[in-house]
Amino acid sequence: MASILIVDDEAAFSSGISEYLELHGHKVVSANSLATARRVLPERRPDVVLLDLMLPDGSGLELLDAFKDHRPEKVVIITGHPGVKSLIGGMAGEGISYMKKPIEPRELTSLLSTVGNSTVTEKVLEPSGPGHFGLMVGESDAMKNVYETIRQVARTDSTVFIQGESGTGKELVADAIHRLSKQEGPFVPVNCGSLNRDLLSSQLFGHEKGSFTGATRRHVGVFERANGGTLFLDEITEMPIEMQTHLLRVLETGKILRVGAEDEIAVNARLIAATNKDPVRAIKKGELREDLYFRLRVFPIILPPLRERQKDIELLSGHFLQELNEKNGTQKPFTAEAIEMLKRHTWPGNVRELKHTVHRAYIMADTEVNIPDRFDEDLPGEIEGLRVGRSIADIEKDLILATLEHFSDDKKAAAASLGISLKTLYNRLKEYENES
Repeated sequence: MASILIVDDEAAFSSGISEYLELHGHKVVSANSLATARRVLPERRPDVVLLDLMLPDGSGLELLDAFKDHRPEKVVIITGHPGVKSLIGGMAGEGISYMKKPIEPRELTSLLSTVGNSTVTEKVLEPSGPGHFGLMVGESDAMKNVYETIRQVARTDSTVFIQGESGTGKELVADAIHRLSKQEGPFVPVNCGSLNRDLLSSQLFGHEKGSFTGATRRHVGVFERANGGTLFLDEITEMPIEMQTHLLRVLETGKILRVGAEDEIAVNARLIAATNKDPVRAIKKGELREDLYFRLRVFPIILPPLRERQKDIELLSGHFLQELNEKNGTQKPFTAEAIEMLKRHTWPGNVRELKHTVHRAYIMADTEVNIPDRFDEDLPGEIEGLRVGRSIADIEKDLILATLEHFSDDKKAAAASLGISLKTLYNRLKEYENES
């Protein structure tokens, strides 16, 4: 795992990216100015620096001189100003990358997979504490079975199909399979629900320069980026049905065709797909091709919801609280009542909901961390609800908007409470914007 320094004065951005990277096992330190970064560098010596250009006390580029003879393996220039791309592109030296805000955290995962030694052995995934398996936490029989299944399939090159409710940790399972495999290429996660329908072929398979309006350079798609490694397609049922035909052909031939190209390219990427839906129902609804499903379902893994692994709730809660205490230099414990409250809840949002519940309770606690009574039911009562003539889509929209309002537009907290992924929430909000 990499040591990462984030230099950015936007607190919300730094906090969100830090949380994501730490979830994936990286060590992260943040600095909100050049002066703070210069103080941190002699002590930290990071492998990767995520560097904002526009800082309160100068340009982020000034920090490059402070690296001296210990240059990070990668420097990622992050900015909300697209006009600087030509400047970054002309900079000398290897290891300089560019990302424009708002960035997709999964792009960082792919970029960081090439840092240092990309071959990870099984020792990396051995439990770091009781009930731990890599980034996953749980000691119930259901989770022990999942761990053993991961070990078994990781030794092969079989396609894997992961089925589980939102928040059960499907990407963590895919990541663990990749780390325990013999593959030396990167782990490339892709959320099919976030792909642009108009540019889907380009995003998956790439395109040649001049192949369509705006194609000013050759673009490498996710299949090529994952060559020699693992491609994880999350929420596979969100992929348009017409594109699933092309995906099936790639799986059968092992070749892709860039948009605008004449010759196919052979790719060797292990495919792991996942869904939070019942695949049989998805097939009946026309959301998933039956032939693609059987091609993907070479080795199925079904993740248990948190309500079926009650034994893990206290362990997970303690793990999340410990992370928060270590990150903030505190020692806040749970009250006995809080543990009992957490155990009684059914957790429709699964582990993701539990994590955000612990986080919110930690923020509100001065000394001991408590969970308010009926915390799961404390939602506005103004939703019109069920009545004859109302569509399910309208009821869903009301619920989502009311939940967002309740959590003061905190999308992560709202998604956790609703039991959906953050990407799904963003997709729904985009649909509502287009309706208005």
